This record gives sequence, structure tokens and C-alpha cells, in this order.
Amino acid sequence: MFAYELHQIRSAEMIRDAHNYRMAREAARARRAARREAARSDRDDSEGRVNGHRHSRPRITRTA
Repeated sequence: MFAYELHQIRSAEMIRDAHNYRMAREAARARRAARREAARSDRDDSEGRVNGHRHSRPRITRTA
């Protein structure tokens, strides 16, 4: 009986962990989508960020 209860507890923990993982992935996906949408709308505006695109040249010069 004790082993069965441990199994039930572990099973419930794994289900909670899976749910939390799915929720975190969904939130990350939503953030990426919002960021893409914001970038898309910024490109369409006549006024936007001046440094919107990454430069091919690094900002800081390399040291010797």
C-alpha cells in the first residue's frame, strides 16, 4: 500500500511538472509572437527605432 501511495504522489508531481512546462512554453511562444508582431508593426510605421537592425560590425572593438 505504501508503494502505491508513493507512486500516486510521484505521478501527480510529474503531471504538475508537465503542466508547468507546457504553460512556460506557451508563454514563451506568446512573447515571441508579440515581439514579432511589434517588429512587424514598427517596420510599417514611418517613424520607428533608429537602430532597429543589428549591424554586421560589433559595437566594441576587439582588444589585443
